[in-house]
Amino acid sequence: MLTCNARDTWKQFLEYVRKRTSLTAYENWLVPIQVLDVSNGEKFFLEVPNVFVKAYLLDNYKKDLCSFLPVDASGEPSIEFIYAEQLPKKQSSPLPSTPIQEESDVFDVKLNSSYRFDNFIEGTSNQFVKSAAMGIANRPGRSYNPLFIHGGVGLGKTHLLHGIGHFVRENHKKLRVQCITTEAFINDLVDNLRNKSVDKMKKFYRSLDVLLVDDIQFLQNRLNFEEEFCNTFESLINQGKQIVITSDKPPSQLKLSERIVARMEWGLVAHVGLPDLETRVAILQHKAGQKGLTIPNRVAFYIAEHIYSNVRQLEGAINRLSAHCRLLGHEVTEELVENTLSELFQPGPKQKVSVENILKSVATLFQVRVSDLKGTSRTKEIALARQIAMFLAKELMQESLMMIGASFGKTHSTILHACKTIEEKIKSDEALKRQIALCRRNIVE
Repeated sequence: MLTCNARDTWKQFLEYVRKRTSLTAYENWLVPIQVLDVSNGEKFFLEVPNVFVKAYLLDNYKKDLCSFLPVDASGEPSIEFIYAEQLPKKQSSPLPSTPIQEESDVFDVKLNSSYRFDNFIEGTSNQFVKSAAMGIANRPGRSYNPLFIHGGVGLGKTHLLHGIGHFVRENHKKLRVQCITTEAFINDLVDNLRNKSVDKMKKFYRSLDVLLVDDIQFLQNRLNFEEEFCNTFESLINQGKQIVITSDKPPSQLKLSERIVARMEWGLVAHVGLPDLETRVAILQHKAGQKGLTIPNRVAFYIAEHIYSNVRQLEGAINRLSAHCRLLGHEVTEELVENTLSELFQPGPKQKVSVENILKSVATLFQVRVSDLKGTSRTKEIALARQIAMFLAKELMQESLMMIGASFGKTHSTILHACKTIEEKIKSDEALKRQIALCRRNIVE
């Protein structure tokens, strides 16, 4: 018989982790686990539905398990896992037969009604990727397949993904479309494993004509789920069905198997960059128009110069301004913007200009990590950002090329080459010139 001590211990563990995880994760992963009657004070016998649940428990809660449950000589939680299918099945009375319902041809596709091509603000940083997305939507499976869209947070990846979904549903009515986040795909797989209906799930996904998957980076370090996704991916590609994937990093920087990275690089990899000043102003005016708010162009430029990290911040700024003006009856002025939005503005460093300050500012503006700028990666985005940091260091610091080179771990000739490269680029690239000016202003203010 299960001891009260074992039952209470497991209950205490569940209460502890429930406060530290999402409700969905708790119900999908932890609720199905049961303590078996053979558990005692020295060892826990846990019944789990499958190997995925066991791996999830140990990968995410091993330290907590050691705090609540017995541990063995090596300091590992003293648990023996029993899979549900290994237990003898209980005899049960036959259930009355019910008519089998045929599967509906109508799929429940959850698309954001606000995310459409016609309200996506286009600029130099996203013109290419929008064109690619529209090409996919017009000719699913016959253009770029797969289409892999990557970029920083809040730059429009999900907007484009849902835009494809809306366009296909409205113009290719016979095609089956599914838009899903990676987390939802994982939870779907867990539910079907628990209900022993994996074959039904496979049939559903592999019968689609267009599969839209958001935030594939959440598949990292989840090998079993990655394998199932890769199998689905290959099945659809081999049938000539369209796949579109979004991520915060390009495929080569994701911690996924070479097999799936290679497959994601088969088609077209497109980057969504940081919107330039004019695009940010256009986004602000568009969002303001939706709220019935009038913003003078001078004020819109002032906001756009100080909020540049992502589009969501711009939308948040408009929501805050709209509420303030509606409730207090104020006009939108620079003074009002300063008073209501100052905490959203990117603060300028107050200390003396240093290489570290420059690296942080460039990393923020160009959506890369400081460690990447200091590293040796030669990917296009990182190499350009690194050269810009060297260019600004030469311009803003009263140091010799040799000293600046030492700060970057480079030779003085590398610094000189980077400066000449950027000087040439900004002669013909007005958008890059404005980005560097914004970065410079952020550093010296």
